[in-house]
Amino acid sequence: MLVNIGIAVLLDWLVGDPPNWPHPVRFIGWLIRNFEKLIRRFSKNLYVGGFILMILTVSTVLSLYMFAASVCHPYFFRILNIYLLYTCLACKCLKDEAVKVKQLIQSNQIEASRKELSYLVGRDTDTLTEEQVLRGIIETVSENTVDGILAPLFYMLVGSLFTFNGISMAVAFALIYKSVNTLDSMVGYMQAPYKEIGMISAKTDDLLNFMPARLGAVFMLAAGAVLKLNAKKGFIIMVRDHQNHKSPNCGYPESVTAGLLGIQLGGTNIYFGEQVYKPTIGDRLRAFEVADIDKSVQVMYVSEIILLLLGLLLVNSIS
Repeated sequence: MLVNIGIAVLLDWLVGDPPNWPHPVRFIGWLIRNFEKLIRRFSKNLYVGGFILMILTVSTVLSLYMFAASVCHPYFFRILNIYLLYTCLACKCLKDEAVKVKQLIQSNQIEASRKELSYLVGRDTDTLTEEQVLRGIIETVSENTVDGILAPLFYMLVGSLFTFNGISMAVAFALIYKSVNTLDSMVGYMQAPYKEIGMISAKTDDLLNFMPARLGAVFMLAAGAVLKLNAKKGFIIMVRDHQNHKSPNCGYPESVTAGLLGIQLGGTNIYFGEQVYKPTIGDRLRAFEVADIDKSVQVMYVSEIILLLLGLLLVNSIS
């Protein structure tokens, strides 16, 4: 399975997420939308309904995977495993989206850059300034360095240490993580109409990201050192400001990024028309630059390489 994980990472770098290819996360999103409709229709307590939503989503995804394991030829099942692992990673996809925003800003298409950013973030983007768009995309890259890359890779590596009925749990662990993370992205908001139905998904996502966020921050600091960014400042800001975020986890990668680049993240955003204040992260040593997008993407790639190499060595030594 370790070879499969390495192939999956390489495929993600080379291919990304072609829009017309079948994608498990899109299927998971379809499940969530339909289960949510049923639960809202029949559940009187949406806190309980949110728990049922999470259990239904995760159990359906795992059941389909285990069914495929029971009916597929071993060679086809290996191909399926590689494909599923690869689709759980989002390095090239995130890079491509960041580059789109960068190019729109460079060509002074601020309205189009707001629209592009709106596909990636939950905040309202209609009135953002250029600097706020830059802040938004850098925050997205830093947060999703953990959520979209390091965390699923972490669970692949951990899952590869376990088997069930002779099947490596690498894919199963990654699918559990992606299911909960997708639930959090779709319903895990503190504002209406998701506050009740999304609470359990948001809390579970926080739990699953607890270790990856902290380890990921260390790998991002190491990546910053490799890239000759200010790793010392990154560490200082991480220690000082990691708690300046409503999420118990997102503050780690964002504070590292703020320190590495010498910029200030966080601050007030608007969600569903409601102004939400967030403490700032980092010191405003300078204004944002378009080049900061490239630097945050480089940190993302190098931190993934570090986790992959260390993870493969560690898992291989244990198993």
